[in-house]
Amino acid sequence: MSRYIASRLLQGVLLLLVVSMVVFAIVHAAPGGPALLNNPDVDPTLAREYRQALGLDDPIPVQYARWLRNVLQGNLGRSYQHGIPTAQLLAGRIPNTLLLSGTALVLAVLVAVPLGVVSAVYRYSLLDYAATVTAFFGVSIPIFWLGIMLIIVFSVHLGWLPSAGMTTVGAAFSWGDLLRHLLMPAVVLSTFPLAQLARYMRSSMVEVLAQDYVRTARSKGLGEVAVLVRHALRNALIPVVTVLGVLVPRLLGGAVITEAIFAWPGLGRLAVDSAITRDYPVIMGVTLLVSGMVVLSNLLTDLAYVALDPRITLR
Repeated sequence: MSRYIASRLLQGVLLLLVVSMVVFAIVHAAPGGPALLNNPDVDPTLAREYRQALGLDDPIPVQYARWLRNVLQGNLGRSYQHGIPTAQLLAGRIPNTLLLSGTALVLAVLVAVPLGVVSAVYRYSLLDYAATVTAFFGVSIPIFWLGIMLIIVFSVHLGWLPSAGMTTVGAAFSWGDLLRHLLMPAVVLSTFPLAQLARYMRSSMVEVLAQDYVRTARSKGLGEVAVLVRHALRNALIPVVTVLGVLVPRLLGGAVITEAIFAWPGLGRLAVDSAITRDYPVIMGVTLLVSGMVVLSNLLTDLAYVALDPRITLR
């Protein structure tokens, strides 16, 4: 097991190296430059000196080698826009994104698994058809459209929920206020993974319920709940875990749009702002961090296989 984990971590490091090279080349080769240096109010001579001091006139391979050397020494650079170390900037945004993405993922799993099981048990019923239509709706609907519609209904017309931010400006912190701000972004972000998981859970459960060991368990007189929970659900969850590992990167990608819509102060909003202002150190920092999260989620998915199915051996 330890050898397998070490091998996967080494592959992850190589993947991060390739991703950083590609993103660095694309970002620095794009026309224009940091918005701070292109500001018409900034003295051209001062901007040129600052650009030379940052090394932006050097060839891209030289800039990348310098950036990589600093990263290996634990230095992600200093944000052009915010004027603080990138690591400090990211550290302040990570908890907010983890809170939003984690809530959305938990919400998706808690709703999708029971929905998929019920849909499989009562397949071809009115409940199954309703769940299927809801799942297709969740897969097809654009995140930004759903977010805007929720804001119009629950913030503009009903006034029940705040439309932006993480807490009410000027008010003392309270968990109730945080939950009110968190509810709509979490629902929007969970829509796609919830629909996907529900469909995979239904398909997996239908397949498992047709297996001989499930019929044997029923023939022994076990109750339907015991058959479903003790014999069918665990095996049906194995393919769902595979989908879950794929959905985590999608969840992080969706957080970029969701955080921009709801002005949620997380990594996604920081990535959008940094891309607009060409804040190179922050763009690269977010890229490394998100790529690392994806690599780690895939590794945890493989380890979850072993926990769910003892027949699987990792080598």
